[in-house]
Amino acid sequence: MRILVVSDLHGNRAAIEAVAEPHDVCFCLGDLVDYGPEPAACIRWAMANAHYAVRGNHDHGVAQEVPVTGDAGFRYLTRVTRPDMWEALDAEERTYLLQLPVTQRVTIGDVRFLLVHATPRDPLDEYLLRDEAAWARRLESVDADVVCVGHSHMQFKLRVGDKTVLNPGSVGLPRDGDPRVAYAVIEDGRIELKRVPYPVEETVASIQSAPWPDRAKAMLTHVVRNGRLPQPASFAEPSATADGEG
Repeated sequence: MRILVVSDLHGNRAAIEAVAEPHDVCFCLGDLVDYGPEPAACIRWAMANAHYAVRGNHDHGVAQEVPVTGDAGFRYLTRVTRPDMWEALDAEERTYLLQLPVTQRVTIGDVRFLLVHATPRDPLDEYLLRDEAAWARRLESVDADVVCVGHSHMQFKLRVGDKTVLNPGSVGLPRDGDPRVAYAVIEDGRIELKRVPYPVEETVASIQSAPWPDRAKAMLTHVVRNGRLPQPASFAEPSATADGEG
């Protein structure tokens, strides 16, 4: 059994279409929308390919039309791009977004998986990186062998006691300085973290044609080309623990 694990597509159609990984089952860990210019295409990809999918904080925000304030970093980009997301979706795509569960439990063979976007304690918003002690506290009462998470846009796998935490990284908007598509494959108990290039300039062209301020277009273009927000400090990313914008 070969399992493809993807997360944080964020409206980047060209990125998700570059994932040509053979698989039997696909897990999608949320955040199909916001930031990127083609949210409908990413939702359609999930509808067609994800056997199990969960809701991310951005999926929830778009589905519930939650406004965002802020003038820095990813909060600013969410504030600018979100108003266009709902209108970009048709009725079927909106329904899919609205009905995504917050968690999913899946057993494949003898392996028990828990799928959440952020953490088991706070499935939508808690931001946690590769911190073994912090994850140990979050997993004390979790009945699963592999916990699959997204949200941080940082790719890692971490053994915590008798459990494994897997973050496949972000397909559409990596933040670790590597702009390539990030995802993971699980096969025969082995987890492989993978990166592949994609036609970034296709996404840039779509960003440049979007009805957003020039500042937002410049910031998003820099992120997709470089895998991080631009400097100087006026464009710097705020603390993810403070702004919750995964």
